[in-house]
Amino acid sequence: MSGPQLRRLFTPAQLLVAGYAIVTLLGAMFFMLSFATTDGQGLSFVDALFMSASAVCVTGLAVVSPSADLTVFGQTVLMLLIQVGGIGFMTIASMMAILLGRRISIRDRLLLKEALNQHSLDGIVRLVMAITIATLAIEVLGGLILAVEFMPYMPGGTALYFGFFHAVSAFNNAGFDLFGDSLVRFQENGIVQLTIAGLFMVGGLGYIVLLNVIQTRGQFSKMSLHTKLVLVVSAILLVSATVIIWLLEYQHFAAQGMTWPTQVLNSFFQGATVRTAGFNSVDLTVLADGTIYLMMLLMFIGASSVSTGGGIKTTTAAVAAMLVYHVIRGRNEIVVFGRTISTDFVIKSFVLIMLSVTVVMISTFVLLLTESAGFLVVLFESVSAFATVGLSLGLTPELSTAGKVMIIVTMFAGRVGPLTLFFAMSKQIQQRGYRHPEDKIIIG
Repeated sequence: MSGPQLRRLFTPAQLLVAGYAIVTLLGAMFFMLSFATTDGQGLSFVDALFMSASAVCVTGLAVVSPSADLTVFGQTVLMLLIQVGGIGFMTIASMMAILLGRRISIRDRLLLKEALNQHSLDGIVRLVMAITIATLAIEVLGGLILAVEFMPYMPGGTALYFGFFHAVSAFNNAGFDLFGDSLVRFQENGIVQLTIAGLFMVGGLGYIVLLNVIQTRGQFSKMSLHTKLVLVVSAILLVSATVIIWLLEYQHFAAQGMTWPTQVLNSFFQGATVRTAGFNSVDLTVLADGTIYLMMLLMFIGASSVSTGGGIKTTTAAVAAMLVYHVIRGRNEIVVFGRTISTDFVIKSFVLIMLSVTVVMISTFVLLLTESAGFLVVLFESVSAFATVGLSLGLTPELSTAGKVMIIVTMFAGRVGPLTLFFAMSKQIQQRGYRHPEDKIIIG
């Protein structure tokens, strides 16, 4: 059966899920090669699948150490999988077709529309080109800055390699590192932390937001409603997280000998990274339970739509919060920045939240049965996997085979999106030409 025939047989959601699955399996095959690991034996199938899924889903959870257990070849495969997962395999495939002079078919445009979560096909090819160019430009700039900062610690060529690896990992919100301790050794280096934070924050805002900001030249009043919501909600979450983490941990930071500017820097970094990226500049296992709980909430919200981050997305959380506010005020519609949010999007937001909660609950339940770890540690692992954040309280390397499989499924669901995943698994029902009579039930 030819490619066009396959595309006609399956829905865009099914093809999107299948595409990510195929890329993940291919990546696992590379990790199983003997020259991909330092011991010359390659990874086992489950470990290889886990590492590949974590990279393609831009999560950052690792059952082996990329710095100690993977060769340069293995690390390069990891970086390429992160890039494919972050920018999207459909985006990369379409860009290659454009460079080869091939025409992008309507079916391919529908796939891109599904992958990029767009409402229409208008300008979809131009968007792909803009995403590719912007991604490469930002990663090159970030990589050069990091390389300069890494040079005092290693030879120039190695510093350049480390710089670009971490730039790709940061911009795509993956959180993989080659140091073995994430960025703990750079907790007093403002340039490294702010560069990494800048990369994953820009990646987490989403391509649509970045392009809209550029097109409007930063004039807030001219921005789209989506861009306004993303920027406002992201700013509120970032400032709130920084302040709360510092208030909860300043005594602990002070005990480590941090000055107050360093405390604020690390509070800012952790408040930003926990929503999307998976890097950490402090040891998470010694943080207060309140801080860990706050991190889980931020991870669950995640980044923004059409970005390299995960979670339910900032706009989804904003719509849900505004609905609660407007219902309490006695209004039956959501109005924000002079615009009314469509009822369809409100319903979709709540369905997405419920499906996301369901995935996390199932994952947590299974891990509680298969792993010998406390509830908070297990819940943190599940939320981190679903939100494709990649932070862990130390459980990931200790996972059983069943636990690894559960986390792989959770990461996959978080990356392709619960709605897309369930659309792919379910049979779409055609809309009826009639409606049943309405009735009332008692709630509350």
